Amino acid sequence: MNRNFITAIALATIMSACGNGKSAHQEDEALKNNPLMKESTLPYGAPDFGAIKDSDFKPALEAGINEKLAEIEAIANSDEEPTFENTLVALEKSGQTLNRVYGVFGMLTGANTNPELQAVEEEMAPKMAGLNNAIYLNDKLFERVKTVYNQLDELNLDAESNRLVEVYYQKFELAGANLSPDAKEKMRKLNEEEALLSAQYANRLLAAAKKGALKVEDKAMLDGLSDSEIDALKQEEDGKTVYVVPLHNTTQHPMLASLHNRETRRKLFEHSLLRAQRGDENDTRDIIKRIALIRAEQAQLMGFENYAEWNLKDQMAKTPEAANNFMVELVPATVAKAEKEAEEIQKVIDQKGGGFELKPWDWNYYSEMVRKAKYDLDESEIKPYFEMNSVLENGVFYTASKLYGIRFEERHDIPVYSDDMRVFELFNEDGSAIGLFYTDFYKRDNKSGGAWMSEIVGQSKLLGHKPVIYNVCNFKKPAEGEPALISYDDVTTMFHEFGHALHGLLAEQTYPSLAGTNVARDFVELPSQINEHWALYPEVFNNYAVHYETGEPMPKELVDKVVKASKFNQGYALAEVLAAAGLDMQWHIISPDHKIDDVDAFEKQALDNINLNLEQIPPRYRSSYFLHLWGHGYAASYYAYLWAEMLDNDAYAWFEENGGLTRENGQRFRELILSRGNTEDFNKMFLEFRGSEPDIEPMLKHRGLL
Repeated sequence: MNRNFITAIALATIMSACGNGKSAHQEDEALKNNPLMKESTLPYGAPDFGAIKDSDFKPALEAGINEKLAEIEAIANSDEEPTFENTLVALEKSGQTLNRVYGVFGMLTGANTNPELQAVEEEMAPKMAGLNNAIYLNDKLFERVKTVYNQLDELNLDAESNRLVEVYYQKFELAGANLSPDAKEKMRKLNEEEALLSAQYANRLLAAAKKGALKVEDKAMLDGLSDSEIDALKQEEDGKTVYVVPLHNTTQHPMLASLHNRETRRKLFEHSLLRAQRGDENDTRDIIKRIALIRAEQAQLMGFENYAEWNLKDQMAKTPEAANNFMVELVPATVAKAEKEAEEIQKVIDQKGGGFELKPWDWNYYSEMVRKAKYDLDESEIKPYFEMNSVLENGVFYTASKLYGIRFEERHDIPVYSDDMRVFELFNEDGSAIGLFYTDFYKRDNKSGGAWMSEIVGQSKLLGHKPVIYNVCNFKKPAEGEPALISYDDVTTMFHEFGHALHGLLAEQTYPSLAGTNVARDFVELPSQINEHWALYPEVFNNYAVHYETGEPMPKELVDKVVKASKFNQGYALAEVLAAAGLDMQWHIISPDHKIDDVDAFEKQALDNINLNLEQIPPRYRSSYFLHLWGHGYAASYYAYLWAEMLDNDAYAWFEENGGLTRENGQRFRELILSRGNTEDFNKMFLEFRGSEPDIEPMLKHRGLL
């Protein structure tokens, strides 16, 4: 038996058996009655949230890990000659219990967590890393995969099967399958430590954001917010009324654009900026210092100069130099544009007798005045036309119907974990079923910040699975009886996340590892970001942007202002993202002997290195609350949003050149991009759709930099 496997399975078995005070018989009975251990009988395998208890997850996850480990053992130690079927297909079929359980667990730990689930998450993180080690650092298993890989020219597999072999072989190589036994053992330990730290980081950050909310006792300090916005912040605490402004995941807070009181703005900004670095139990800085060095050590073990070089091998950019050169090309025009914007804002401050220099907490407030002056556009004037459910059904869904022929039917019989959620079943034009789609849009204290898409069930013809996909956002929940009026930024967020959902829903892969969004980081944002463009497309905009009370469409003069204003403040917007992307890359080009004593000092030097240490424009995320890097798999890859922006603007230019929002154009994008998953090289895939290599010019024009 493979020694690597014995170590991993023994660890999982010992950890699952210790300290629960139950007999083996009791455990077996409990597991047999655990709803997570059975395939769901609900449509599409949707989870029955009404039957699932928090206490069900730990035993089900441990059982799923042990089951998959046993399946890996059987494949690795088979006496049969390695074949595509008994090795690669067998790997694709393995771990179905674990995949089912983890899909539900991941949904809840991201969007509806609690201390019990967080404890399980931290306990399971190193076990999941151990499982990954048991697969990708397994000598016998790699030899079987390598044997099939070396026979590819003779096997005459179909294109997707061929791609599966290549992807697996590369995964094994990049995971360290060719390392010496001692190096593999060190890699295992580093992987497990990193997984635990990442889980701890995410949980600390959630607690830090909750604790860091700004409490205001004097209602007058919130002047500038609407009555309904203020009512939504109202809470009773120790017998008195307070107003609690929850933090968002980004540095800047949307309410900074409205708050008249400068001191309130400053406090809110600083609460956001310092949320995870207050020297308390939620401070994340020691964790990220260790994670960064772990990653540098992993890369060195693999023979790479740094983590970024290692991590980008399977991306479109391929190298950190290519990613950095791409970003460097954007910096001068971005900074020049941002400096002009700052000058305009300072003039407004001076005209109003402010008597102070522009600070980060002033930018959004006074830039809103500049926007009103330039475009005569007031955010409060347009919000009544952006009712959330209208945006979803008459905007997001309408676009998908027009482009891809999708029909949506709301289901009220599918269990959910929150009354805020909605569930839809999707169908093709011919009536064939596509899958299920969940929405969970309102902010809660037990929900991670930001917005995201993920899956409970991934599409796979091999497994007979249709996709079950969800979108999560953090929109402010209105007071009881009030409509959910959102900003135009929130509108684009909805279009963005549903673009990801389409990538998962319209997948047509045989193998689950290649399906849907299982693609390179710098390609995965193409479907989401191109979907944002349709938010302002006249036919779509006019269909959803109607007044929530009267049903009247937004007047043309107001529509024109929204369109023109969409290019406003783009120097600032691009600078904060570029700064975050550059900061990410700086963290991931360090060597293992790079001593980091002070995270703040490292961050300052990193921003200096990329010429983006701009006092008035902080990074979109500081290191201490950059969840993308330390908990969500975007390490050395945050540049991907900008890279994909180049792709999406160039691809959208193709739509504009070929008639825009048509069923024919949508079908072509569906067939050549959305349905392809990871079945071929991404550069080739884009070239086939666009007809040419990616061009940065449409992106610069869209941003107003040309």
